[in-house]
Amino acid sequence: MKECNSRTNAEAQRLRIHSFESFGSVDGPGVRFIAFVQGCAMRCAYCHNPDTWSCHGGELWETADILDRAERYRAYWGEKGGITVSGGEALLQAPAVADLFEQAHARGINTCLDTSGFYPAPSDPTPTDPAPTVVGGLSADISRLLAATDTVLLDIKHIDPARHKALTGQDNAGILALARRLSELGIKTWIRHVLVPGYTDDEPSLRALNAFLRTLHNIERIEVLPYHTMGKYKWQKLGIPYRLEGVEPPTAESVARAEQILREGCSC
Repeated sequence: MKECNSRTNAEAQRLRIHSFESFGSVDGPGVRFIAFVQGCAMRCAYCHNPDTWSCHGGELWETADILDRAERYRAYWGEKGGITVSGGEALLQAPAVADLFEQAHARGINTCLDTSGFYPAPSDPTPTDPAPTVVGGLSADISRLLAATDTVLLDIKHIDPARHKALTGQDNAGILALARRLSELGIKTWIRHVLVPGYTDDEPSLRALNAFLRTLHNIERIEVLPYHTMGKYKWQKLGIPYRLEGVEPPTAESVARAEQILREGCSC
């Protein structure tokens, strides 16, 4: 998405924010202050926040102002809590998120990155918009961000490339490469997988994903998130046809079975 790579230098120093949540309990260790960023290059069929897709919505925030707002709730975080940046897709604003996390660490705040792992390279680079410098298979901006990240929540949509693209509109090669790099760097990672009946819940796919996860050495937790339709009204409000019309949430039994398969042989 070229529009997501066309931020001005001034914008790159600030975060484009969709919304905040003061007391997140399922968005990383402990109680978290969550900043939801604006902009995403994926078009997941089950997305419950399609209003975050556009890279031109939301409001621009200075990183210090975000941390000042977050610290109002610091007394509730306990030993494990802190700040989480979610989306949208935080990797599309890697320089500004890196700055936020670096400043957070300077204040003694724990950082967590909630990501799909997908970050398109700039399209048609020019002398004033060059292709990113690559460090260890990652852009310098992404490497800098990961260096300031305590925990990553990585949502792997599908292990099969073709089915991943059909479900999200994007390829998963870079996502799996990022997962491997997180393992190499030893960054604590929670794996998340949304269970969508008829799309992501078949046993061969779950076992293939498990085989991939067993090659990683940094996984602290594996979570299966049941598909839901709570964001369907947003698609209707935006005039976007909902692609999973008629698909029901998975049963508790199917969620438990998926969790069992994905966790087999993993040390998490």
